[in-house]
Amino acid sequence: MRLSGRVAIVTGAAVGLGRAVAARFAREGASVVVADMNEEHGTALVEELRKQGLEARFVPTDISREESVQSLVDTTVTHYGRVNVLYNNAGILLADRDRPGHELSLESWDQIMNVNLRGPFLCAKYTIPRMLEDSGGAIINVSSRTGLSGCAPALTAYSTSKAAVIGLTRVMAAAYAGSGIRVNSIVPGTMDTPMNRYILVDDATREKYRSAVPLGRLGRSEDIEGLAVFLASDESAFCTGGLYMCDGGLTAV
Repeated sequence: MRLSGRVAIVTGAAVGLGRAVAARFAREGASVVVADMNEEHGTALVEELRKQGLEARFVPTDISREESVQSLVDTTVTHYGRVNVLYNNAGILLADRDRPGHELSLESWDQIMNVNLRGPFLCAKYTIPRMLEDSGGAIINVSSRTGLSGCAPALTAYSTSKAAVIGLTRVMAAAYAGSGIRVNSIVPGTMDTPMNRYILVDDATREKYRSAVPLGRLGRSEDIEGLAVFLASDESAFCTGGLYMCDGGLTAV
């Protein structure tokens, strides 16, 4: 097991990509802290993992609130003594409110930024001191191909937040490399997850997005798992500041 003995915080772990990664981390031997506002599904995941003899704990967390993030990290350290891995997955996509720039309300801009950018920053801010005490760790930020190009022109705030996550990844990678903390980003493509249900609304639309992917299918939650484990483990010991595509080749064409 590649994460045996490690303690991992996974944000947004109740559903979708975060849930898949949290479960895989546990199967790889990590003690996993499931951080989410969705108590029903987060608790259900923990119960499911514990029935398999795996170690997991649910901590209700609003990553946009500093006191909530501080409590998350403190609770993790109280129960497990350290934090080795931070997987910044939690994010929101307000498709019904995000707009081209001149149509976008400040309220919607702030809400998206508070979760998608402020959240990963706060989680890193409070996790890094614990990693420094333990001579290193791994931080993995989930970005999006919308942060690399203008492929979603109606999603101004979301796309900008994900571009900023890439910038946060690289500046933190440079700042903490000498301390043994590696910071990388996974860039998913069009994934068949709850967040994307708004665009995958019917067979015709689903086919349009599927046919655009060079590998010929939409992404699935399990497609992220192996890459996440690699970046969390010693197998990626020489990798920091990187962007790792998991998009079926979308950004290659």
